[in-house]
Amino acid sequence: MPQRTKPPFRADHVGSLLRPKAVRDARAAHTAGRIDAAALRCIEDQAVGDLVKMQIDAGLQSVTDGEIRRRSWHMDFLYRLGGVERDDAKVTVQFHGQSGDIPFAVEGLRIIGRIALKHTIFGEDFAYLKSVANGVVPKLTLPSPSIIHRRGGKIFVGSPYKDVDALFADVARAYADEIDRLGKLGLTYLQLDDTTFATLCDPDQRAGLTKSGADGEHMHAKYIDLVNAAIRNRPAGMAVCTHSCRGNFRSAWISAGGYDFIAEALFNTLEVDGFFLEYDDDRSGGFAPLRFLPKGKVAVLGLVTTKRGALESKDDLKRRIDQAAQYAPLEQLCLSPQCGFASTEEGNDLTEAEEAAKLRLVAETAREVWG
Repeated sequence: MPQRTKPPFRADHVGSLLRPKAVRDARAAHTAGRIDAAALRCIEDQAVGDLVKMQIDAGLQSVTDGEIRRRSWHMDFLYRLGGVERDDAKVTVQFHGQSGDIPFAVEGLRIIGRIALKHTIFGEDFAYLKSVANGVVPKLTLPSPSIIHRRGGKIFVGSPYKDVDALFADVARAYADEIDRLGKLGLTYLQLDDTTFATLCDPDQRAGLTKSGADGEHMHAKYIDLVNAAIRNRPAGMAVCTHSCRGNFRSAWISAGGYDFIAEALFNTLEVDGFFLEYDDDRSGGFAPLRFLPKGKVAVLGLVTTKRGALESKDDLKRRIDQAAQYAPLEQLCLSPQCGFASTEEGNDLTEAEEAAKLRLVAETAREVWG
């Protein structure tokens, strides 16, 4: 079976990578006023080049900048939208890890005006990645448009919006503008990272959303419509995938639950090319929901965990791919880690060497399975 020539690829990864020590030290020095922004960026540029080489050496067909210029996978983007302001009030979210709960003070935002795009967010970052990609496909990751609703707290207080429909209309336009601008910079592979779809597979999360005033049992349909409106007019030739995540902070997670609740609607009505799906342990349920995957779309199986350094067995990975292929054709499946290695600057509990070994494992297993 031939390798795929367009994204998502047989061997792929979600995007974020552990921040190298040089970058962490430089960021601390910049915060303390010891180096300026230009010096920090120079160090980040060198690190991006090194990480691109690591990904290519691992055997991947697409590369990211590891999101190493960001503190957080989503807030660095959302704070740059017009109409959004940082809110110092934080909400503590309990993440769950193998060693117990980890409290995380979630950054907040307030909507103080109409949502709009002021400038191309991450445009300079993508341009640099593209310049050092060495002939492989540069991929950019953005938080899904729906994240502004789940991260905004009491978003309507003091905002010009009276309901989610009016808010979502402006959010979709801002994202459509961003995607168009990125396309003009040469972006052909976009990934939208989304915690809303996977977390809504957890009944407790749906109940919490309903308690906050939304309709937890049907909110996923509005999120699907929002994402579709944002990407519908994407540039010709741009592949768009979504990554469904149940939380990723210091090797911990927020929710659990299989894709059964959302799979039919998600796979058949979300207008993306592929779905990156967490499948590294029992929290994500079984493969049966893959039966809803329609022809022409791809499921990227996140079988290799980023939450621990221990390397998976190739035979175990192949066995699980065979199990998934009982529900969706093998040619519509790909392989990746289950999530990023560092959704926030803290990173997960593994080393850079273990991270590289995980990516090599993905590429080697994919070659052996798909040819």
